[in-house]
Amino acid sequence: MTSAFLAFPSPPFAALVPYGWDDVWADEFAPYATEGLLAGRVIRVDRGQCDVVTTDGVLRADTAFVTPNDPMRVVCTGDWVAVEPAGNPRYVRTYLPRRTAFVRSTSSKRSEGQILAANVDYAVVAVSLALELDLGRVERFLALAWESGAQPLVVLTKADLVPDAATLGHLVQDVEKTAPGVPVLPVSSSAGEGLDVLAAVLSGGTSVLLGQSGAGKSTLANALIGEDVMDVRAARDVDGKGRHTTTTRNLLALPGGGVLIDTPGLRGVGLWDAETGVGQVFSEIEGLAADCRFHDCAHEAEPGCAVLAAVDSGVLPERRLASYRKLLRENQRIVAKTDARVRAEIRRDWKRKGAEGRAAMDAKRGRWH
Repeated sequence: MTSAFLAFPSPPFAALVPYGWDDVWADEFAPYATEGLLAGRVIRVDRGQCDVVTTDGVLRADTAFVTPNDPMRVVCTGDWVAVEPAGNPRYVRTYLPRRTAFVRSTSSKRSEGQILAANVDYAVVAVSLALELDLGRVERFLALAWESGAQPLVVLTKADLVPDAATLGHLVQDVEKTAPGVPVLPVSSSAGEGLDVLAAVLSGGTSVLLGQSGAGKSTLANALIGEDVMDVRAARDVDGKGRHTTTTRNLLALPGGGVLIDTPGLRGVGLWDAETGVGQVFSEIEGLAADCRFHDCAHEAEPGCAVLAAVDSGVLPERRLASYRKLLRENQRIVAKTDARVRAEIRRDWKRKGAEGRAAMDAKRGRWH
């Protein structure tokens, strides 16, 4: 997770601090400042152009100058960029090295990744309690969240539809078992339950709101912001799916601190070189695997397999093992279609920048985040 926002900024970038600006970003931007370029954060991208919040206000800029053939390197919501101070059109010259990035594959049949958001501290996975829990989908989202470098958080929306406290508690426990090491918070946007706790968590950085259509993301965003800035439509009763009321990724400042990136509902969530993320989601399986007789055990039918023994004894649910196998196979197919070495270099660069940012902020604030 990257650093929290600075509490005592110095001019001339004070106006950018509510959007996540800190001393580390200032150091990264220094070479561009000498060229007279403006620093800003991308709050929206559409059709080759973007809205950028700068010390001069929100500007419209063209991204053609930095749009390469590699879809992993296009400007996206959450990027910190260097923008021309004037021009018609005005251009984004470059974006600063990303600390984290949330990436999915564009299609299971293609070998391209799609960046949904950059420089994110918290990946908030919204799951609606209006429908039966799809734990496999939760695991899929969490694998991508862990791989991004952000701290995942599962928010169970529409908790008011489960009035029985005992039933709600069991649902929370089911998700907690599916999401080791991840906080799980039930909230009700309509009743206001759980919002104060969620807002307090998100006040420390940049969050991206993820989930399938109809999960209540836009309603939740409006509740956190305190006004109706996102369009909301009712989900279909038959399957709980919405109609993609959010069509672009928007970065919004929260009144209690921090910023939130709302995203369109994701019907397809393909993994993208997420082996580390999968391992984090299924950490108990990888822990058991250390006791298998063979170091390359596939946990299928090998003798001395500690994972299969855990399934037989009831310690490990068979559904978890099946989901683990499925996500690993899918990830291996994606990696086989891409230049894994190049992707690994990109991920290492993001993680290095994130570590540098955390270290600098920890030293400045004298606390752990």
